[in-house]
Amino acid sequence: MSFSIPSPPPPDGSDPLAVVLGEVLDADAALAVAEARRTRALARAGRLALDVMAGQRASSREAEMVLREVASEIAAAGCLSDRSVQAQIGKALTLVDHFPATVDAWEAGALSRAHVQAIVDAGTPVPLDKRGEFDVLAVTTAEGLSPGRLRARLATLAERLQPTTITERHQRGREERCVRVVRGENGMSDLIATLPTVLAVGIYDRLTQQSRALIDACNETGSPVSACADGTSSSGLGQPIVSGAAFGIDGVGDDSDERPEREMIGATDVLKHDATVVGAAAVAVAVAAAGSGAAAGAGAAPGAAAADRRSTDQVRADILADLLLTAAPDADPTRTDDGPGTLGAIRARVQVVVPALSVQDPGRENIDPAELVGHGPIDIDTARQLAEATRVPWDRVLTNPVTGAVLCTDTYQRTAAIDRYLRARDRHCRWPGCTAPAVRCEVDHNLDYALGGKTHVCNLCHFCQRHHTQKQFTRWQVRQLAGGVIEFTSPTGRIYTDHPLPYSPAVRFVGDDSPPSGIPGRQPAPF
Repeated sequence: MSFSIPSPPPPDGSDPLAVVLGEVLDADAALAVAEARRTRALARAGRLALDVMAGQRASSREAEMVLREVASEIAAAGCLSDRSVQAQIGKALTLVDHFPATVDAWEAGALSRAHVQAIVDAGTPVPLDKRGEFDVLAVTTAEGLSPGRLRARLATLAERLQPTTITERHQRGREERCVRVVRGENGMSDLIATLPTVLAVGIYDRLTQQSRALIDACNETGSPVSACADGTSSSGLGQPIVSGAAFGIDGVGDDSDERPEREMIGATDVLKHDATVVGAAAVAVAVAAAGSGAAAGAGAAPGAAAADRRSTDQVRADILADLLLTAAPDADPTRTDDGPGTLGAIRARVQVVVPALSVQDPGRENIDPAELVGHGPIDIDTARQLAEATRVPWDRVLTNPVTGAVLCTDTYQRTAAIDRYLRARDRHCRWPGCTAPAVRCEVDHNLDYALGGKTHVCNLCHFCQRHHTQKQFTRWQVRQLAGGVIEFTSPTGRIYTDHPLPYSPAVRFVGDDSPPSGIPGRQPAPF
């Protein structure tokens, strides 16, 4: 086989591919220059905060209030999260202060963002006194290499500059173990646990063996994996799903006397709940069965189980969810006998909003989806399973049918009415850009109680602990306007407003050729 050598492009540069290639390279170089300039600007912003912090008392310096103040100013102006901007400032300071040669090469267009990230990732563990040497060598090594190949070279380079052994560094690395959630798409997320490699591989191996044993056992007996006859989860580790006898389609249980009053108000019924998650794998399996065409409760015989078509990966994930949500940890100092202690009795909590009409008519879920507060929409089958499984009563939220604003809340269990209203109205931290769910936030007096502020919904809102502290100890000013609108004044005098996220309105006007709303017992509007 022979290959012909392409002729050089015409001198006038009319080769289309050569023209496009030149445009891509020029854009890459301009992008690198812009990103490097932004990094230097963020580093200067960080130094401004550090200079102010150096002259303050230790408590303020430890809380980094000034740095938060600067980050919030930049974030609000750019419609970003102040947490992400503060993280960017930290990374910019690290880059400019510890990898100057890398930043110079980046600004010159010799490196891309991916190359820079590879250098920072590999160079951060290198001791400070060796980091300058690593910086220069890394820029030289990067020439002509893709980011993937560069990482392998840099790992070897960094290892040579380490003054300690791998064993010693592993002992320090164990201190960074953590668990975090990374939001994904389509109602899914990644649960990431940073653990010692031996433990991580061991956990994965045990899950694999358990999933294979479960599948093999069902193949031998011919019984389905998806659910036991008593409604317990697939792995047998979860708690039974409890039918929601008190859960009515309209969100008010069996009390039908209130129905005429609700229709006179014309408000949307929304089920809001701080749900306790139990039997998670059972919920996942039931939803999977419904999605595969299994008739869950639609004419199927009681206790009938659908055929299970889950893969090993899916079974492994369901077993992991069951183990983490229902099993009691062995290392529990509160245990006094063979039974579970306080840790084993703790159950996971999530805050869920379920539109009642979407439960009644699942075809509406794209128009008015259920919501996992702080994370986004979830499918209506999962929301329904949570509603049926939980033993904690739901709050009913009555909303304006046009604007979606919260009118009032009620419940069949005595709770703090103001707190219920605020959770229904705010749903998450009200600081610009923050999505922390209200169940993990603190209720703040916008005008301090000591200064005459009222303990009333017109002077209260939810802030997460970070932003509650920031409101108290920085120059940001907060006040509440009519309708639950929160007004923020930044240290530079800029004003930002945060409006309560409205619920979907119940009344929608459609054209003559559009189908009826699908609400049972309700005729199309005569206009």
